[in-house]
Amino acid sequence: MPSYIAPVEDMMFLFEKLRDNKNYNELEKYKEVNSELVKDILEEAAKINQNLILPLAKVGDENPAILENGVVRTPPGYKEAYQKYIEDGWTSLSCDPKYGGQGMPKTVSAFFDEMLSSASLSFKLYSELSIGAYNCINHHASDEIKNKYLPKIVEGKWSGTMCLTEPVCGTDLGLLKTKAEKQIDGTYKISGQKIFITSGDQDLTENIIHLVIARATDSPAGTKGISLFLVPKFIVNEDGSIGSRNGILTGSIETKMGIKGSATCVLNFDKATGYMIGKKDKGLNAMFTMMNLERIVVGIQGLGISEIAYQNSLAYAKERKQGKTNNTKSPNGADFIIEHADIRRSLLNMKSIIEGERALCFWLSQQTEVSLNHPDEKVRQEASDFVSLMTPVVKSLFTDLAMEITNDAMQIHGGYGYTKDQGIEQLYRDNRITPIYEGTNSIQAADLVFRKLSNKNGNIINKFLDLIKSETNSSNEKIKPFTKEFTHYLNILTKFSEWINEKAKLNKDDVSAAANDYLKTLGFISIAYAWIKVLEVSFKDYNQNKNFYDDKIDTAKFYFEKVLPRAEQHYKTAISGSLNIMNFKFN
Repeated sequence: MPSYIAPVEDMMFLFEKLRDNKNYNELEKYKEVNSELVKDILEEAAKINQNLILPLAKVGDENPAILENGVVRTPPGYKEAYQKYIEDGWTSLSCDPKYGGQGMPKTVSAFFDEMLSSASLSFKLYSELSIGAYNCINHHASDEIKNKYLPKIVEGKWSGTMCLTEPVCGTDLGLLKTKAEKQIDGTYKISGQKIFITSGDQDLTENIIHLVIARATDSPAGTKGISLFLVPKFIVNEDGSIGSRNGILTGSIETKMGIKGSATCVLNFDKATGYMIGKKDKGLNAMFTMMNLERIVVGIQGLGISEIAYQNSLAYAKERKQGKTNNTKSPNGADFIIEHADIRRSLLNMKSIIEGERALCFWLSQQTEVSLNHPDEKVRQEASDFVSLMTPVVKSLFTDLAMEITNDAMQIHGGYGYTKDQGIEQLYRDNRITPIYEGTNSIQAADLVFRKLSNKNGNIINKFLDLIKSETNSSNEKIKPFTKEFTHYLNILTKFSEWINEKAKLNKDDVSAAANDYLKTLGFISIAYAWIKVLEVSFKDYNQNKNFYDDKIDTAKFYFEKVLPRAEQHYKTAISGSLNIMNFKFN
């Protein structure tokens, strides 16, 4: 089984030193969220993840969730761990105190999401969608619905799901067949089948609150006719107690490559009672509140799995002896593999990406809170635009790089990495879903280039470029070699963005073929931006903690020398166009 130590020191560094968003620091609701409080939370989070949840990863992989006589049973130990998990209040961490939450900002809850992803992604998924459902209901439901359902979801006694996909439609939701028939009392009867429903059924909570998209019988075809419905597993009585079973049955559990402890279900709705959330035929707008936040969280899943893969690779490289290095350390025997240049390159690749991603994610968490809570509408909108731009990047790049990192982790472990004993191959398998669910990474890239670079508020990518240029214009001589290099890549991103904008008018196939390359170029440069912010602090506060900041500076050097150049390669690949691709004759 892999070992794991939560990176609390690095997380606290970000919270204390990179909480530099002026608009975020103006939010009154978080004035009392200080370093001492956050450190206490993260240290307790580390304990429950390291001691209680980490062992469940192997248990869930070897004893998957099963469907038995119509009942979904979670792996051994999940019930007991979940009870402790909700008793300690972890489901309520970022929720509104009005409904029993602790009111912590995303700048704190994102760190917990990362830890939980490192410890056991399968276990995490049973509560993750509950927070997504909470956010959706809180933003779009009536006060009556909120007061009836949210306290129990926040407490963790009830869970939530997101029911979109059907056998006939994955990303193309306009094809959905699930229908909603309005009743005299204003409720709806929901009928249809949903597939690939994460945590669609389980034995951990008293009730499951499904958020289901369906088409009312009098609504138009396509995406314009989709509404959102709250459909509980058990009907909730007027007094809040649980009543009769609703018309929802679990048809099967998917047999999967990874995340085996998580029940991915086929759900059959047979005239199940549902309650409309938000406006009729505006269901996708409401559901995207949940989906967009989930996409960021999926990126954090990739970050969390990368972290545990790196930690175990580093530990193994320090204890495994194989071969002689050019500067042999052991004249009479083999050297530790960490002395080999290629192993060190792999480890530094992991480390520089992970720490850069964590810093970028912290920046994004601040922007998210500003977009939701700042009193100035203009400030909220600008932050929302930045979050919109960066969401597909975090979802896609973090998960793609997690595949690279878990693959390298297996390689470092050699044959042992391929066996189940070390648990490294499980990290690879568990992460493999992250580039797929919540919209495949190619869909994310298309969304970025066709919808997110600009909108009704103007050219978002140029606003982002202006922001990072202003924030990386440092007068510190020690940082200038980095900023000079960074300027070169900003020019590439500017040229690439102009190329995308021009091609979108002339040949959309060129844009489609370049979409993944553009996303990665933007992503690698955005991580470099986060590293510049880290370096600014590292040079300024160097004498306060020399060992820590030496490590940061050297890691940043590796990123700028060995990782960031990949951005330029993606640009060069993309601008070759799509002619050969589209004209190629497949036999």
